[in-house]
Amino acid sequence: MKISVRHRFIKKIPVLEVVMDELKLAPLPLVIYYHGWQSSKELVLTQARKLAKKGIRVLLPDAMNHGERRVGAISTIPAMTFWSSVQFNLAEFSQLTHFYQKQGLIQNEKIGVGGVSMGGITTCALLTQHPEIQVAACIMGTPAPTSYLQLVLRTVAERDIFVPQDLPLLLNWLDNYDLALNPSKLAKRPLLFWHGKEDEKIPFESAYDFYEEIKKQEYAENVLFLVDEKERHLVRSEVMDQVTEFFTEELIGINE
Repeated sequence: MKISVRHRFIKKIPVLEVVMDELKLAPLPLVIYYHGWQSSKELVLTQARKLAKKGIRVLLPDAMNHGERRVGAISTIPAMTFWSSVQFNLAEFSQLTHFYQKQGLIQNEKIGVGGVSMGGITTCALLTQHPEIQVAACIMGTPAPTSYLQLVLRTVAERDIFVPQDLPLLLNWLDNYDLALNPSKLAKRPLLFWHGKEDEKIPFESAYDFYEEIKKQEYAENVLFLVDEKERHLVRSEVMDQVTEFFTEELIGINE
């Protein structure tokens, strides 16, 4: 079973397209999978290979300021480069899906999204504005970016790091992409959360509290939360297998 990994540019966005070699020209379910902060598309390639073996076309983009798009130093303004990178992910999502739609390579409009850490935040944010996404997976991310920003600002204040007074205003677009503020937009779509309780970067509670609050709602009936009692901010191979199983069951099986 040969897996094709093709480096290409889509509207100047550097991506890796990962797919079974014999299926390169066939319409397939499409999953766009986002990497984490200060990482790159290559570092989620193992997850992509696992998904591709199940007959899914996987697209791994480099976020702005990352990988091939790293053009300078990270801003000294806390969180500015981070949220700028997320915002570019959100802005470019439709360009990527449109490209494959025009080629006739998305099978029955089966579109999934997933990501790790910053990529998980991107995933949840996309769900607020893109009903065409049918299945999603948030790994070590948070559906509550506004609350996460406030946590970051409190932390840097405690460390006496300068923050521009108007930074929350500069980032007020987050409210429109905050799934915790707009949970009904889940609209019964399958969404997988995975988070370790000892996560030192994105608090476990930032995702789990959201899940606990919504899990009995009809719009959240297909939300699944997997917990690792001792794991920190790290994704092991067995977690990737769980993500693969989730997309295989929930995305490939739609309308079949």
